[in-house]
Amino acid sequence: MSITTKDIARLANVSQSIVSRCLNNSPMISEETKKRIMKIAEENGFQFNASARSLITNKTGTIAVILPKILAGYGFDVHTKSWQDGIIERLERMEFDVIVSFFENRFTKQNNIKKLIAAKKVDGLVIMQPDLDDETVNFLEKSDVPYVFCKYLPGAYQSKEVDFIYVDQFQGGYLASDHLIKLGHKNILCVSANIEGDAFALRTEGFKAALHDNHLAFHEKLLFFGDSTFKSGYQAIKENIQVLKDITAVFAQNDLMALGAISALKESGIRVPNDIAVVGYDDIELCTFFSPYLTTIHQPIKETAKLTCDRLVGLLHAKQPAERRQMKIAPNLVIRESCGSKS
Repeated sequence: MSITTKDIARLANVSQSIVSRCLNNSPMISEETKKRIMKIAEENGFQFNASARSLITNKTGTIAVILPKILAGYGFDVHTKSWQDGIIERLERMEFDVIVSFFENRFTKQNNIKKLIAAKKVDGLVIMQPDLDDETVNFLEKSDVPYVFCKYLPGAYQSKEVDFIYVDQFQGGYLASDHLIKLGHKNILCVSANIEGDAFALRTEGFKAALHDNHLAFHEKLLFFGDSTFKSGYQAIKENIQVLKDITAVFAQNDLMALGAISALKESGIRVPNDIAVVGYDDIELCTFFSPYLTTIHQPIKETAKLTCDRLVGLLHAKQPAERRQMKIAPNLVIRESCGSKS
């Protein structure tokens, strides 16, 4: 049975109207009385709103997860959904309420980071937006609301001290490419993507470094660009079919493009991995939905989400400004059927 304001009034030995005023943060009630009433309400399981809760703790108990604005145009994204779910699950286990928002309102273009902070709706933010304008950067730095960047570090912060938890994308690109080279492949087609953030650029740099370390030349003509979708991976192969006569392997820098590439190769009568080996990136669930199962780079999303949320909570509880941390998490290679190697 839920407790009512009448029950709280009886326990606090005050009138019901005083309880109501306390819950509505009335200036007519002293801060001491407000805190006493709110403490009784909380101890007895009264479900009050964030504004009322903050009278005791000066906290809303709510964290905002800011998603990339590019998703508003793409719709559902399997990989980013995994990151989002991992962060929300961790925050809910820690008994926080969560607001999930794009960086900006899709219709009014209002900056949601500024809106949430100005309205005092959140205690902290997990930011997954790959790029921030100077106005937002300045606003965040003047605010006393803690924030942690996850997955992407906006360009404006490349030379700044900031809390950032990320997976090493350069290493992931290197692992995928080095594995193919160790299997004997010398002519590798690479499919990257021109989208916000530096993840794909870093994977490409890892690809180039693996070639260099194995004394192989990088050829610009073997680097194609999609938009991270299945369709773009499919088109990268279909529209460049003449290039494939000298190719023995494809490194597609995300799994959807890799699966699209495999589909196009099959339609063209090219066997995977017998004729051309394929390696993807991200290790999404779809990797084992189609044959051949996709060899890929696994990003430890749950570990990264846990470290991100734990770091944010540490900042929330810090009694003085904490030293900034940047934590780099190592990805790993998951070998399946599409590369032609069993180990």
